[in-house]
Amino acid sequence: MAKHSKKSTKKFEKNHLKDTIERRKEFAKVKQRQQIKAKKQARHASDYAKVPDEDEEKLLPQGNGRKAKDTDKLKDMTVDEFFQGGFEIPEPTKKASKLAKIKEAKAESGKRKRDAPRNDDDSELDGGESEVSSKDQALDLDSPSNDEAEERPGAHREDLDALQKKDPEFYKYLKENDAELLDFSEDGDLAEVDDLSEDEPPKKKKKKGKTIEPVEEDDIDDDTEVTMSMVSKWQKAMTEQHSLRAMRQVVLAFRAAAYVNEEDGKEYKYTISGPEVYHQLLVISLQHVPEVLGHHLPIKETASGKVRFSTDTKKFRTLTPLLKSHATSVHHLLENLFDAPTIKLTLASILPLLPYLLSFKKILKNLIKAVISIWSDPSSTEATRINAFLLIRRLAIISDPSLREAVLKSTYQGLIKGSRSTTVHTLPGINLMKNSAAELWGLDSTIGYTTGFTYIRQLAIHLRTSITHPTKDSYKAIYNWQYTHSLDFWSRVLSTHCSPATNPHLKSATASPLHPLIYPLVQITLGALRLIPTPVYFPLRFHLTRALLRLSRSTTTYIPLAPSLLEVLQSPELKKPPKPSTLRPLDFATTLRAPASYLHTRVYQTGLGEQVASLLAEFFAIWAQSIAFPELVIPPSVLLKRWLKEASSPPTPSATHNHARARGRGNKNAKLAAAVALLLQKLDANARFVEERRRKVDFAPGMREGVEGFLADVPWADMPLGAFVLGMRKREEERERVVEEGRRREEEERRGGRKGRGEGELEEVDMGMDRDVEDGEAADEDDDE
Repeated sequence: MAKHSKKSTKKFEKNHLKDTIERRKEFAKVKQRQQIKAKKQARHASDYAKVPDEDEEKLLPQGNGRKAKDTDKLKDMTVDEFFQGGFEIPEPTKKASKLAKIKEAKAESGKRKRDAPRNDDDSELDGGESEVSSKDQALDLDSPSNDEAEERPGAHREDLDALQKKDPEFYKYLKENDAELLDFSEDGDLAEVDDLSEDEPPKKKKKKGKTIEPVEEDDIDDDTEVTMSMVSKWQKAMTEQHSLRAMRQVVLAFRAAAYVNEEDGKEYKYTISGPEVYHQLLVISLQHVPEVLGHHLPIKETASGKVRFSTDTKKFRTLTPLLKSHATSVHHLLENLFDAPTIKLTLASILPLLPYLLSFKKILKNLIKAVISIWSDPSSTEATRINAFLLIRRLAIISDPSLREAVLKSTYQGLIKGSRSTTVHTLPGINLMKNSAAELWGLDSTIGYTTGFTYIRQLAIHLRTSITHPTKDSYKAIYNWQYTHSLDFWSRVLSTHCSPATNPHLKSATASPLHPLIYPLVQITLGALRLIPTPVYFPLRFHLTRALLRLSRSTTTYIPLAPSLLEVLQSPELKKPPKPSTLRPLDFATTLRAPASYLHTRVYQTGLGEQVASLLAEFFAIWAQSIAFPELVIPPSVLLKRWLKEASSPPTPSATHNHARARGRGNKNAKLAAAVALLLQKLDANARFVEERRRKVDFAPGMREGVEGFLADVPWADMPLGAFVLGMRKREEERERVVEEGRRREEEERRGGRKGRGEGELEEVDMGMDRDVEDGEAADEDDDE
């Protein structure tokens, strides 16, 4: 009878056996890699015990006879005789023992890695091989897996300096036979670049009397001070021969130029003599280094925008330190530049370097953060921002998904940081950032959806916290420029990538992967819009309404915006008669909160009425061709007619002169009443037009194709409401053009150092809020008098 397994064994086999086997297999693979690595280290360690050749024997000091005899005996032995006789290795010479001590000290100065744990259950994978001791591992100084040289370059330099003082004779021997050990540099060894320039023309020989000596290129560049002749020679070699030697020297000199004002105690190979040399060196570094790299490492680009080039070649591995050094120098230079032409040149030089830097993600992320900082800086010019965005877009196209997600997140953070303050001078730059950044979210719909969902959810959390935990200042987390610009930005993203008009490959708006984000964004915007329904924050309500209008127009999504606009007309601010004021019209484009001096004034009341009429016209114009338009405008038309009736009603006859304004039911603002009456007239005309065409249709309401194709043959501009909205847009564009001209004129005067300002034209376009408050207070004092 077969023996039954224990219950615990069956449970283990059912739940944990598969995972245990997988873990053991993975551990076996790691262990096998460690054994292969140990073999390589052992072979490399044995290389240090090699007997020097005849040339080296001549250079080494002569030892005693016993050591030479042991060396000859080891040389004459075969491999079999060596293993039969044991592992008695002859004593190394005095100088060789010193070299071994130095190298061992170099290894001990770095970080020592832990040995991988051993598992007795997997001992069958050892194959009878013995482990290499930690001492043997320390001898592997040049192995790629040993990074002591990268961790502690300063310790190696200290050891060499101590050796020079203690034993100058041996230091001289190392300098003659192992100069590479002494030429250790913190910036990486770039001497291997010279070996890649074998195809360059040979050096010319220079006659000096009767002797002919070769003129070495490095001999000319031994001077530590960079001169114009050196820069010209480097430039000629890089442009005519694509010389890697010259590029190496330029990169080293450019590093010194990038850190020329830094007092970090570092010593560089070159020093910069003057501003002319500095300028010329920057120009050839930024212009010609990418050209030389493109010549030696050509890049192939696919139709989808992806780049391909081989990273396994010896040339790329040799140029890796040079690439890292140059990219780090460019990053440091970019963070300390303030001149627009130089920033533009630097950004243009980074663009061809991006494919080579994809392998160095840490350097690339730091570099792209500096570029985004320039793109979001309010002081940057428009041309500089465009160049920075082209670089960001290029990286987002050629990078992998993980790096693309980091680019999108950094771009959004830069946008929020750059939109903290909004004035008439910074608003064009903020709009440029929002329009350009919205394009990036369409490059990868999957990453675009995940990042969009994350940040829209953050906006919802802020709004929910402000509603559920109200405090004295909780609303400030919502009613600020950054939150408003964020909602407007996401409306631009969804309007751009969910619109069939801008994306011909989309059959409908619902086909876009970003379409599910429309509903939460609309709910958040409507919640923020009604958070504080006071006349002070009516300008913010208009900003958010315009964002939702853009989204509704592009995606053909119905959003009920008429009630929130009609609430403005029903507010006490527009029902009561205004008080006279000499204030300038309020600029709603750069205002979130109306100043206290504007409340209950005629100029503010007129501005609110114009904004309401314009936004209502824009909202109903979206559905002007809808077959249900007559029914859509019935409730708003009733409310508008009622408001006009109340606004035009005279005061009661029994009221005295002093109380006539208080007892009257109308606001007595003829300009506002005329704007509302004109809107009501256009709504009625468009409704009658639709009713006339609707009587002639021959399909039932249930026929979807007929309903959606209603008035498709009539252009939108030919509709009564459409023509009215086009006229309003032209007037608005003309007003914005005048404001923009005034802003540019004012900036030119500031650059020219003029202190005086014109009292006429500039007074009409200046939208400074501080001056508005002062003028409002003065006007109130005049009214009181």
